[in-house]
Amino acid sequence: MNKENILVIGGTGKTGSRVMEQLKNKGIEPRIGSRNASPSFDWDNKDTWVNALNGIERMYVTYYPDLAVPGAKEAIQSLTYLAKELGVKKIVLLSGKGETEAEACEKIVMDSGMDYNIVRASWFNQNWSESFFLDPIKSGEVALPMSDVLIPFVDANDIAEVAAKVLLDDTHNGEIIEVTGPDLITFKDVVNFISRTSKRDLNFHDITLEQYIDGMKKMETPNDVVWLIEYLFSHVLTNPKNQLVVNDVERVLGRKAKSFLEYAQETAKTGVWN
Repeated sequence: MNKENILVIGGTGKTGSRVMEQLKNKGIEPRIGSRNASPSFDWDNKDTWVNALNGIERMYVTYYPDLAVPGAKEAIQSLTYLAKELGVKKIVLLSGKGETEAEACEKIVMDSGMDYNIVRASWFNQNWSESFFLDPIKSGEVALPMSDVLIPFVDANDIAEVAAKVLLDDTHNGEIIEVTGPDLITFKDVVNFISRTSKRDLNFHDITLEQYIDGMKKMETPNDVVWLIEYLFSHVLTNPKNQLVVNDVERVLGRKAKSFLEYAQETAKTGVWN
C-alpha cells in the first residue's frame, strides 16, 4: 500500500486529528481533508473535492457537525459517488449510534460497491474537555436535562485507534463497528468523576430540555448547533440502542475500551478543568 494515498476528512477535528496521529505513528503521511489544507477540502464547496480526492485509495470521513443534520445525506451521497469515480477503494465512515438520519448516510456507503467500515460511536468523553460541556465545568455550575439517562461514553482516542486500524487492515471489511466505553454512566456520574479528579466542587442542576434549549438561544448559540443538541437529547440519548455497552473496541484492538474515570484522571492532570 502506498503510504501517502490516504485522506482524512475532518483531519483537524476531535477524531480526525487523532486518526492523523495514529497513521503518522505508523510512518504514513495521510492527506488532511480540511479547508485550510493544501489541497483544501470544503464540504460546502464541491469544487475542492476533486483535488482532495485525486490519487486517494482509502479515506476516513467525518461530517461536521453531525450526519443527522439536514444536507448531510446529500453531501455523503455526492462524495461517495465521486470517490468511487476517482478510484477510491475503501471508506471508513464515522457515524453516531441510534441516529436514524446517520443510518441513511451509512447505507449510501454500504451500497457503494467500495470496501467500507462504519464506525458507530457513542457520545465522546472529550465533549467534556474539548467541546460544548467544557465551559459549564469550568464555571462550576453544570445544568443539564435528562440527568439519569445511562450513556456508554466513549473515548475519542479509542475511536481513532479503531478507525485507523480498520482503515489499514481489511480483516473487518464490510462490518459496522460500534464503539462505546465499558460503563453506563449518567451526567450526574460524569460531573462527580470530574469533581473528584479535578478536586473541584461542581454543582449539578437537573433542568428540562426546554430550559436547556432556551438557555442556548439566549447565549446566541448558532441555530444549527441548537437544532443538533435538541435532536441529540430528544431522539438519540433516549434511544434504547444507545444504552448498551458493546465490546467492539476490544474485539478490534484486543484491549478494553478506556473508562470515563480513566479519561477523567488523565484529563484532570492537564489542568483544562481548573
